[in-house]
Amino acid sequence: MFRKFRLFTPGPTPLLPAAQFAMAAADMHHRTPEFKALYSKVLAQLKQFVGTQNDVLLLASSGTGAMEASVSNFTSPGDRVLVLSAGKFGERWASLTKTFGLRPDVVSAPYGETFDQAAIRAALHDDTRAVYVQATETSTGVRHDIQAIAALLRQANSNALLIVDGITGLGSTHFDIDSWGVDVMIGGSQKAVMIPPGLSYLSISERAWAAAETAKNPRFYFDLRKERKNAKAGESAYTPAVSLIAALGAALDFIASQAGGDLAAGRTLLVDNAQTCATMTRTALTAMGFTLFAPTAPAAAVTAVATPDGIDSSAVVKELKSHYGATIANGQGEMKGKIFRIAHLGYFDPLDTIALVAALEHIAKDTLQLPVEFGQGLVPAQSIYAAAMKV
Repeated sequence: MFRKFRLFTPGPTPLLPAAQFAMAAADMHHRTPEFKALYSKVLAQLKQFVGTQNDVLLLASSGTGAMEASVSNFTSPGDRVLVLSAGKFGERWASLTKTFGLRPDVVSAPYGETFDQAAIRAALHDDTRAVYVQATETSTGVRHDIQAIAALLRQANSNALLIVDGITGLGSTHFDIDSWGVDVMIGGSQKAVMIPPGLSYLSISERAWAAAETAKNPRFYFDLRKERKNAKAGESAYTPAVSLIAALGAALDFIASQAGGDLAAGRTLLVDNAQTCATMTRTALTAMGFTLFAPTAPAAAVTAVATPDGIDSSAVVKELKSHYGATIANGQGEMKGKIFRIAHLGYFDPLDTIALVAALEHIAKDTLQLPVEFGQGLVPAQSIYAAAMKV
């Protein structure tokens, strides 16, 4: 049977066609007026997309490069920091901080859950220099409450920087970065902005810039002070990913076009779309008898689903791809074989979700031999979509 391949992974996500065309046409040198104009425009657009008045910088790296930069640029060896860890990417924060000689206090939550605020408060110390956390823990499908964490830091009169991995949170969660007091917010190109991997970006507050001036950790390629200085002249410190930056500009233009040219309003629509698709998916799968892995704090970026006892989630992943051309993500690390993950951020719409739910009904009924009837998930999903269309 003829199959159209569809990507439902939380990174890379489906590519925006206009971004692909922009990449193909990006035949320019990076030290020219043409590129400087493009670069300056994209940096200004990123501020609107992130939703901040702070500097936003671009790096030619995956999101992990920006994570590393947010450790090396704002800390010194021996500094005490707080890491909030509830999955594989929280564990990455812990590894990065140890690599740069920091002393991380770690507040952990079980996979599939978020943090106890009292535990965070108890782990804060007068000499805590920074707090590192995910907005969305992509490995488990959990959304952490960044607003509440920021408020907790203010209430505790903490001087710690709040540094947030928003790589899958941006474009799938509503943030108010400046008023909440988020010092660093990190994003990645292969997520909600619908282009290939290879770019990361991060917003940086004046408090964080002040910390960078006294930080003693080594940095060279990821020296954010260099990038800030060069960005003011419309340039990057080192050779930029020209074609990806062109693609990013096209993607941000597309997001703005969805709201009549208003990028901030387009960002809101993008987030609302992800949240609608996520709600449709969660509603459909629970109606089919599946168990959500993160029921109390579900993310809109990705839905994690536990398979019934005795069923390897790899079977669902394999069947979707081989029979329906749809690629979803298995669990990571110790969760492989126990959960599967379906993305909603970026270039998805409710019709994509409806198609995937239909395919999952077939797999649940025919492959997994579960007591599922056709329409059991689709009807609830369509009802969520219909209600969203009326808003």
